[in-house]
Amino acid sequence: MAASAASRELFKDGVRAVLAGWPVLQIAVDNGFGGVYGQQKADWMVDVIHQYFHDNADLQQYEVEDFITELMDQEFNTMVEDGSLPEVCVRLLHFFSLWKQGALQQLQDAIGSLTNSRTQRVKVTAPPASSDEESDSEPQPMVCEESSPSSSRPRPPPPPDDEEDGWTVVRKKK
Repeated sequence: MAASAASRELFKDGVRAVLAGWPVLQIAVDNGFGGVYGQQKADWMVDVIHQYFHDNADLQQYEVEDFITELMDQEFNTMVEDGSLPEVCVRLLHFFSLWKQGALQQLQDAIGSLTNSRTQRVKVTAPPASSDEESDSEPQPMVCEESSPSSSRPRPPPPPDDEEDGWTVVRKKK
């Protein structure tokens, strides 16, 4: 029983690693799309997705995509349209398949390589408003700062893409 619980925790670590490396979720958390408890919601998502895999036999990619789409919509008011969701789901399905087959060492290696190959996170902050007059005018562009020094030159921030109905749309990089 203890080995089974430990192996379940290994799969849960895989879910955590996949979600921690998913820029859409990290942007949603960092920018408060989930409210003040955004990080707790992201942690909760790890548990919910982990349980979803264990409660449902032979999940298909579209089922996992639908489930995560619903979670992102309900918890972070975010529609994922950047093409990253299928990749996240394929990786989760692969990790679960390894876990079901009992290939725990392969699963641990895959989690380790995912964690080690993760790119540096970028912190996005809004510039401070200098007066109340500016708040009534056009939205100011966001300032992007890399979390650690990099040899590449900084890229200009993309234009904000907020829809009138309050949704934030995440699109694939051009």
